[in-house]
Amino acid sequence: MGLATFKGGIHPYEGKELSMSKPVSVLQPKGEMVFPLSQHIGAPAKPLVAKGDHVLVGQKIGEPGGFISACIISSVSGTVKSLEPRMVANGAMVPSIIVENDGMYETVEGFGEDRDPKTLSKEEIRNIVKEAGIVGLGGAGFPTHVKLTPKDESAIDTIIVNGAECEPYLTSDYRMMLEEPLSIIKGLNVILQLFDNAKGVIGIENNKPDAIKKMTELVKDEPRITVCPLLTKYPQGGERSLIYAVTGRKINSSMLPADAGCIVDNVDTVISIYNAVCKTTPLIRRIITVTGDAIANPQNYSVRTGTSYKELLEASGGFKTEPEKIISGGPMMGQALFNLEIPVTKTSSALTAMTKDEVAIHAPSACIRCGRCVSVCPSHVVPQMMMDAAERSDIERFTALNGMECCECGCCTYVCPAKRPLTQAFKEMRKVVAASRKKA
Repeated sequence: MGLATFKGGIHPYEGKELSMSKPVSVLQPKGEMVFPLSQHIGAPAKPLVAKGDHVLVGQKIGEPGGFISACIISSVSGTVKSLEPRMVANGAMVPSIIVENDGMYETVEGFGEDRDPKTLSKEEIRNIVKEAGIVGLGGAGFPTHVKLTPKDESAIDTIIVNGAECEPYLTSDYRMMLEEPLSIIKGLNVILQLFDNAKGVIGIENNKPDAIKKMTELVKDEPRITVCPLLTKYPQGGERSLIYAVTGRKINSSMLPADAGCIVDNVDTVISIYNAVCKTTPLIRRIITVTGDAIANPQNYSVRTGTSYKELLEASGGFKTEPEKIISGGPMMGQALFNLEIPVTKTSSALTAMTKDEVAIHAPSACIRCGRCVSVCPSHVVPQMMMDAAERSDIERFTALNGMECCECGCCTYVCPAKRPLTQAFKEMRKVVAASRKKA
């Protein structure tokens, strides 16, 4: 029987050997902490503090600004210096709470106390997850309490833990599967407590055999949990690709995973649910991979949200060679940076520094109609035709070509021999289409 997978995809250079053997180490911040009020999909949080206020570790400093929104939790104790716009990874200036870290790490009452999830109702668990500020830590940042509250919870039959980590260079999820496997299993059991008809599946790519072995051994006595080995292929960890690989069910851009009876959560999201429900610890840290051939000492860190990327770089010994490209995230779906004075947020996953900018080396040329982009597209659209519509700003044709089904994975751009910026064009066009639909 073959490994679970999907049709399409690519096999880029993995680069994981740089950091996969590096255990997660705790990095304590030194300078001021920056907490953007928008670290999630949906409405920005509303500040609950003012300049001069003293805050504690675990204190809610921002409340949800709407149904699709999330709390912001302070990861340090200290004094609020200001509320002002600060730059985040995508270059936007976002209203933020600036806290001067006092280095004392004083916590709110009850922080870190053990709690038995079996004594909690479903409503209590969902509220704990909401108050903990947990969002999807695989990159999307969708508020987790909303995801765990589908219209019909009885229709959910599969909870998928995304341990694929298909993005090149990233190894934080891999390290967590090796170092905190019981937290993953206990967190998954908490989720299963919400869905009486569901089973849990932990999907792991087969380039992580030790993680597959460890997790399989630990779930052998868990009647509702199995491990599903996945074929190593990008973007195996994409939500649609993963659901198809594990269940054979297809979803499109107009559907939610719940419409296919599934809920998908990243490894670190599941651990964060465990921490919040079982350890009374809200989301105040991220596991970050600092990697790339320009980094002196690639590492995996547990770092408090609000910490500057600059501190991550310094902890890893700085650059051994001056990079041509620095990325927040991985090389396929990450965002290029021109400034390291940005904070670690809930959706941060990595700092990747590359000696060479492979994209800038080659100038784009005319399409040669080779069809490679079509063969690798996991969404089964026709990027060559979509690019023609995008270049003409033809919203109607782009939509007719199912352009909104693009998951912006970058496979088409990666294989294009003409080096055309397909994904970038589709990303912008999708924004235009979404904006036009809101006006309608």
